[in-house]
Amino acid sequence: MNRYNPDFHHRRSIRLKGYDYSLEGLYFITICCQNRICRFGTIENGKMVLNEYGIIAHNEWVNTPKIRPNVELGEFIIMPNHIHGIIAITDRPPIRWGELHSPQPGVGNTDECNRGECNSPLRSPSQTVGAIVRGYKSSVTKQLGVLGFNEKLWQRNYYEHIIRNDQSFQNITEYIITNPLKWDNDTFNPLN
Repeated sequence: MNRYNPDFHHRRSIRLKGYDYSLEGLYFITICCQNRICRFGTIENGKMVLNEYGIIAHNEWVNTPKIRPNVELGEFIIMPNHIHGIIAITDRPPIRWGELHSPQPGVGNTDECNRGECNSPLRSPSQTVGAIVRGYKSSVTKQLGVLGFNEKLWQRNYYEHIIRNDQSFQNITEYIITNPLKWDNDTFNPLN
């Protein structure tokens, strides 16, 4: 077993430093299967056909707002080896007396602004984009485990993009809707 070597094993965060990922807003999420192995079904005639695993992945995504009432789902698609989705965080948990507002990028103490999502003082562990993704990945993995799946399902981490305007929202929505039509040229397609 290899020992931890900080020069070799150091991983940089791909999150926006100082951004509070529990803030109300729209987020575009992509979660990939380990090694881009197609686990959730196939593309046939430009449409996604879910297999048993894909149905579980779909149903668990749809369950997200039932578990987290501050989350609404936008357009999403389960693809053969990844999921694209838009989530909206609609509100935050109540602030208790004495809690401080989380730092905004470029404002206040620089050390505080570089702490990122993990140390945001207002966030509840289940109220951030990262917690939503972790919960989803965990739930799908457990459900597939019941069916006898015992391999690593998910790639480490996930991709996120903060949707900041209506044009970006429209472009991303269109990308999600048309994703199965473009599978032959998709960068996630293992045949490319």
